[in-house]
Amino acid sequence: QVQLKESGGGLVQAGGSLRLSCAASGGTFSVYTMGWFRQAPGKDREFVAGITWSGSTNYADSMKGRFTISRDNAENTVYLRMTKLKPEDTAVYYCAARAVLGITTTAPEYDYWGLGTQVTVSS
Repeated sequence: QVQLKESGGGLVQAGGSLRLSCAASGGTFSVYTMGWFRQAPGKDREFVAGITWSGSTNYADSMKGRFTISRDNAENTVYLRMTKLKPEDTAVYYCAARAVLGITTTAPEYDYWGLGTQVTVSS
């Protein structure tokens, strides 16, 4: 059983930056495909970015050029660096893991989830 715990959320002004972290425990982190999703009030959970065990990445179109996903397999941690933040980026951000090779943008295809961390971008 894999446990995921996000951190690094907070309140930031538009145009600012944040780095989210997701610490994994209880499994073999290095083999998991990791993803970041977000959910704003009243909206569906949406894919943000994903990364395979080897470092291949995929991003939602609206995040390309602003967000960067990375992982440190030695530290069992995946990161999401967010820059040029906009008020519409306000959401709860979730870390997810799947024990299958390949990034998917579909939330139900991830096996494990963290509890999320709130990101609020003020205008």
